[in-house]
Amino acid sequence: MKVKQLSQLAMGVALTLGASLVMAHQHHSGGISTKPGKTVKAPFDVIHTKISTEGNVAVFHMAVSGKAGASKPTKSGKLAGSTVFSYVWPTTLDSSSVGFESKAGILAFAVTSHPDFDDTPLFDENGDGNPNNDGNVWHSHWVVLQPDEACGKGALKVVDIPKDAKPKLPKTWPGLPILIDSPGWSPIFKKDSLQVRVPFDDIGAVNAATFDGVTAALRVNASVHNPLLCVVDVFKVGSGDLSLPGKVNK
Repeated sequence: MKVKQLSQLAMGVALTLGASLVMAHQHHSGGISTKPGKTVKAPFDVIHTKISTEGNVAVFHMAVSGKAGASKPTKSGKLAGSTVFSYVWPTTLDSSSVGFESKAGILAFAVTSHPDFDDTPLFDENGDGNPNNDGNVWHSHWVVLQPDEACGKGALKVVDIPKDAKPKLPKTWPGLPILIDSPGWSPIFKKDSLQVRVPFDDIGAVNAATFDGVTAALRVNASVHNPLLCVVDVFKVGSGDLSLPGKVNK
């Protein structure tokens, strides 16, 4: 091969590589960028977290250093003590923006998998005609979080609903005695990332919010009582300190 041909070939490779790098940069642009971790399992090793809006739709995006969604909890065969894996976007949105009481705690959007129970009774995620056996399929929730020492020092829980209390709840609340909503917005996994499109009545509130990105394991209390669902293992926090620095559309 002549020198000129080699030069043209090298230039072509460089242009192709450059275009690939630009596309990769655009794919993970804005939001919160995080360096890969050495001790975090790749499917939960958050490297990018973002929330953007398109019209009245909020787009929740997260990327990891491995294959997103590749790891799920092992089925234990019982509710008590069972495990939930999750990709979470904690936000500064008021809990009332999705149908809970105002100022009830930290409102977070979550994509979860848990093979031992189903908490989306209105939806048949696996399409088998039975809406009560889909917990293992990745699905979305709104949850309200608060710290509770019963879950461990500095640990968070999904807020419990006291017996006989009648708080304001979203129309798609699944009937569990905790502040959780099962709105049915389906996550889309593609290689290293996942994305969920969520419509809002007031997209202005979303545009003004800040957020973070977290991967974590939660566990159902062995007594299935207050606290019902605790965050027991944080795999990684996008900001490193849960300071919610991410700005929507930036």
